Amino acid sequence: MTTHPRIEQHPDLAEMRTRFERVTSTPRAQAVETLALITGLYLAASPWIAGFSGLGPLAVNNLITGLAFCVCMSGLGSAYERTHAMAWTAVALGAWTIIAPWVIAGEMDTTRSVVSNVIAGGVALCLGLAMVAMAGRDRDTV
Repeated sequence: MTTHPRIEQHPDLAEMRTRFERVTSTPRAQAVETLALITGLYLAASPWIAGFSGLGPLAVNNLITGLAFCVCMSGLGSAYERTHAMAWTAVALGAWTIIAPWVIAGEMDTTRSVVSNVIAGGVALCLGLAMVAMAGRDRDTV
């Protein structure tokens, strides 16, 4: 991956990196990342945990979405200064999880699938928003 030569010469680059490092080293950020990884793993395994694995398209959707959520949120802790914009992707994945039982073709909106997806999607959405909020925090409050 190459970076734009101008960004490396930016006078605030060191300050920005230090700030992002401070943000991700807080207990709150580490808790959000941990909960996000657990949420993503649950979402990936939810068809088998909640008992709607017979709904093939939704089961595959949840597996892929859960793994994508894990990958997206796991990069935030180790390289937050380069990946904090991906928190919006986590928000989108959470929103998609909530509406997926009604959007995917077929009758995927069973009680088990709806409850599981709405709860997991809501948690994912909130955790994504928490990471977005950490990026926008005032420099003095970090």
